[in-house]
Amino acid sequence: MYARSSTISAQPSSIDDGIAHLRDEVMPRLPEIEGWVGLSLMVDRSTGRCIATTAWDSEAAVNASGARVQPLRDGLARMLHGRVDRVEQWEIAVMHRDQPAGHNSRTRCTWGQVDPHRISGLVDTFKTEVLPQTEMIDGFRSASLLIDRQTGRAVAATVWASTVAMEASREQANRIRVSSNQRLGANVLEVAEFDLAFAHLRVPEMA
Repeated sequence: MYARSSTISAQPSSIDDGIAHLRDEVMPRLPEIEGWVGLSLMVDRSTGRCIATTAWDSEAAVNASGARVQPLRDGLARMLHGRVDRVEQWEIAVMHRDQPAGHNSRTRCTWGQVDPHRISGLVDTFKTEVLPQTEMIDGFRSASLLIDRQTGRAVAATVWASTVAMEASREQANRIRVSSNQRLGANVLEVAEFDLAFAHLRVPEMA
């Protein structure tokens, strides 16, 4: 399974219009594209940062979809009165759902960098150590790990039932992150929290 994430700098006042456009205009057109299996949108209403992610059933599908997805992405950026800052392609290494995301769900994303030769070790550590510890925290809903095997970049996302649950998880999640990264020699590039504004993913369990 593979994914493409598009980071858009939006006007915060236009985020609700962008969400409506994604739901009403973008979403109905994606099933027409072969290999598409899901869509999500994370938003930071204070800064306007939005990350839209599409999921695909193969590397061939994500590569072939680029030309058809671009006008949809550009249209979303226009509705958000923003610009596309970055488009990245990932392998979905882990996908685990404990419970479905709800209306008030929040998500925390951690971007990291590891020696590309150690990327398999990163995946194994996430599956055997990070995920079992994280899913014991109250309010946990799901987790995923996206990787780029060539560059060693990765992004882990955890979904929480509410703002309260996510805030309460910060200290414990930080301890888990620091411990695992020290053993792997991984560098944390950024940690950011978002509203999970749209989640329609049919990616199967991969944990």
